[in-house]
Amino acid sequence: MLYVICYDISSTKRRNKIFKTLKNYGEHKQFSVFECDISQRQLKKLVCTMEEIMKDEEEWSIRIYSLCEKCREKISALGENQETEDVIILG
Repeated sequence: MLYVICYDISSTKRRNKIFKTLKNYGEHKQFSVFECDISQRQLKKLVCTMEEIMKDEEEWSIRIYSLCEKCREKISALGENQETEDVIILG
């Protein structure tokens, strides 16, 4: 399943840890956005890891969006450096 994971974390140290963790699971698409094509089991492990990293931090947000196959086919991107076979490039 494809997941889009985005985060808003004020602590630079923890933000960097989340970034490094997500790089092990997916592709960095924008500043705080990753696309991860992973199993449910991998997602559970990732969520546990991110929760542990963010433990005791006060202000933060991590959002996870799951995309079904039909939704995945409808992904479009605008701008430069949009290299993926699953994305329609406009422009």
